[in-house]
Amino acid sequence: MTTVNRVIGAVRAAPRRTTVSAAAVALVSLFAYAALRHLSHVSMVDAMVYQAEGAAVAHGRDLYELRVGSYALPATYPPFSAMLFAPAAFLSFGALRVTVTLVNLVELAVVAALACRLAGWPSRPLRPAAVLLVTGLGVWLEPVWTTLRYGQINLLILALVLWDLTLPESSRLKGVGIGLAAGLKVTPGFFLVYLLLTRRFRAAATAAATGALTVLVGLLVLPGASWDFWTKDLYDTTRVGKEYIVDNQSLRGMADRLLHSTHTGASTLLLVALVAVAGLALATLIERRCAGMPRAHAWAGMTVAITMVLVSPISWTHHWVWCVPLLVLLAAEARTERRRGRPGWAGRRWRVVLAATALCFCSFAMWFVPHKAWHGVQMSYWFEPAASVYPLFGLAFLGLVAVRVRRWRRPLPAPADLTVGHGASAIGDRPRATARP
Repeated sequence: MTTVNRVIGAVRAAPRRTTVSAAAVALVSLFAYAALRHLSHVSMVDAMVYQAEGAAVAHGRDLYELRVGSYALPATYPPFSAMLFAPAAFLSFGALRVTVTLVNLVELAVVAALACRLAGWPSRPLRPAAVLLVTGLGVWLEPVWTTLRYGQINLLILALVLWDLTLPESSRLKGVGIGLAAGLKVTPGFFLVYLLLTRRFRAAATAAATGALTVLVGLLVLPGASWDFWTKDLYDTTRVGKEYIVDNQSLRGMADRLLHSTHTGASTLLLVALVAVAGLALATLIERRCAGMPRAHAWAGMTVAITMVLVSPISWTHHWVWCVPLLVLLAAEARTERRRGRPGWAGRRWRVVLAATALCFCSFAMWFVPHKAWHGVQMSYWFEPAASVYPLFGLAFLGLVAVRVRRWRRPLPAPADLTVGHGASAIGDRPRATARP
């Protein structure tokens, strides 16, 4: 009830006209989305797989031998996830479609609220309007659209990690969200490395213990399935899908398409290792050397997230839902920049970055590539940028972070009339002199 009361209090304190206008825009956008979704006849095939996994758990069938739909899709998540899907086995598929869509929209609103908290923007009275706009307009981002289309759980994973990132360092719950996310879908365990590198040892231990608890629960309830998953199925990427298709927007997928190979091997592993080290190093540098800078924690979190989806063997387009908090962060930077009123490029660079990022994730570029007629991975090099638009963006983003960190570390004096807070809630571009590392 405390959370509900806070939400109600925030809405009551918000400027009515601004909030009503944002709600109207969000409703129009969602109605347009619903109409287009109905005309598109979305399959929600992943929700169908989740339902089959839940049925396998509920009725004692072999979890990792099941195959669903015309593509014979297997279960690919840990047994703990399948246990949570068990209630879906008792719903009709029509009811499941509606339920999953509504739950995902609620999760999108939660992600919007957490993203605003992480970025410390906008001010609290305007935050309900921002959450409404992000929720209503966010459905047009390709990763969010595809998550809703397939009935995926990406927004739940994102919400858990964002919640963890927004907890104060003193919280005993810090690490629980990351541990649960890793227990549901393994790859968020990448954030555990980030916690260790930034010396958040208690949070790292909590995350590891939470993740281990999900494994233990799965082992106790589904011992055979747990043994199969953790000793064999987890390492078989062919169960998840073909690495080279445009659906896979990871570095490995990009390299396979670029080199016309179904498995590029050692060369790609070297690239992945270099990007992983660079991304984690940048995030660690931000936290340890630039902690007094505005929104440093948000920048570090987004750096880890983008690195994670880049280096994962398979990152389907809907795994890039991290674009939602990233866009909120860039919007915060653009707003600060605009308030300063600097002339020329210095006064509009973040607005350009924000617009380019929004265009990237609303472009649906990879789906315009004629990939249905592929033979292996033979495709024209003209299609390469569109086929790998997200990993190219991710590499560019890490380059932007490197430039950002370098600028932060310069000994720049703070303007006399600028007063900013500490950490993610600050709205300025430079800290007070006492906050400079």
